[in-house]
Amino acid sequence: MRGADTRSAQQGFTLIEVLAALIIVSLGMLGVIEAVSQTASNGSYLRDKTLAHWVAMNQLTKTRLEPQMPKVDETSDEIEMADRRWRWTMKVTQTPLESVRRIDVSVRLADGDEKSSLASVTGFYGTAIAQPGTTLVLWQGSEAEQQGGGRNGGQNNGNEGNNPPPRNQPEENPPPQTDIPPGEEPSSEPNQ
Repeated sequence: MRGADTRSAQQGFTLIEVLAALIIVSLGMLGVIEAVSQTASNGSYLRDKTLAHWVAMNQLTKTRLEPQMPKVDETSDEIEMADRRWRWTMKVTQTPLESVRRIDVSVRLADGDEKSSLASVTGFYGTAIAQPGTTLVLWQGSEAEQQGGGRNGGQNNGNEGNNPPPRNQPEENPPPQTDIPPGEEPSSEPNQ
């Protein structure tokens, strides 16, 4: 009889307990696998978005370095970068200032949806009129030029724009240096 008592005294896991433990562990593993998968997907998306931004910036820079102002138009092309094909679309629009154009570049994967874009950048192309070494810059078509200011900053000296803007030359007797912070006015009372 002692043998029968020892068998009932030994405890172990029942089949139901083992199955419940396996279900709990498998649900936990599914959560871990999902988190790893989402992290990998986010990494891939961020890589594509970064590359698309580089493609857009390259196209904008290439356009801005051209010697001629871009035409008001919409153009697109495909390019390869990082073993992927990208489609960029560039839209050039006129701004209120005649000598400045706005350039919008959007980029997507070549095989992606036409209405989507991974990156968009905006830049401007303009032509400035200024003599080398000057601080006065007038843009072609600016209001000062249109209002009779001409190329000499609105100063009417009788030459009507034949003189270049004055050069930025240092003063012969510069004012003495003070320790007054910018924005504060000097006081006439001595410090005590």
